[in-house]
Amino acid sequence: MSITTKTGDKGTTALFGGSRVDKDHIRIECNGLIDEANTRIGLLIAELDNEHKWIPGLLKIQRDIMLIMSHIATPINCSKPNTKPHPQNGIEYCENWISDLNEFLKDEKLAFVMPGGTKISALCHFVRTAVRTAERKIISLNKKEKVPSYILEYFNRMSDLFYLLAIAELKIKNIKAEKFMVFPSQKVKK
Repeated sequence: MSITTKTGDKGTTALFGGSRVDKDHIRIECNGLIDEANTRIGLLIAELDNEHKWIPGLLKIQRDIMLIMSHIATPINCSKPNTKPHPQNGIEYCENWISDLNEFLKDEKLAFVMPGGTKISALCHFVRTAVRTAERKIISLNKKEKVPSYILEYFNRMSDLFYLLAIAELKIKNIKAEKFMVFPSQKVKK
């Protein structure tokens, strides 16, 4: 099978169900940004040791993202139903992981932190920013055509997750995070 079909040479591509749209159509833009976030997760995985405990969770998220992309590529007026499943328990999975990280970080004063410290921490922020960019475009799509609510929720949870993974990495490596400011809710009252 050849990857080159030449069907997109004039600037169009197919959505699920066969309709063709311009390559800058909002659904294609969404999927491009989602794909970018997924690729950044792949880069993060590539930097982890083969037995790193985050890898199974990151791979689950990558698989969920691929399913989400199939649903984003399905127009609301598609005559052919998209039979691909929705990600199973993706939001709950992220929430449980976030809960574990919050417990691990309970003695940390969470703050706006400067991305960096270690390559892994910086890559977690690199993923987080791509997730937020994709989320903003998905919100724009949702204003034009309704997107399943779980997709918006999942992207919001992923952003929180990758932020906490960045902070956890620094704690694991015993590196102090460069804080911009402590969250207002955590300031000590005098």
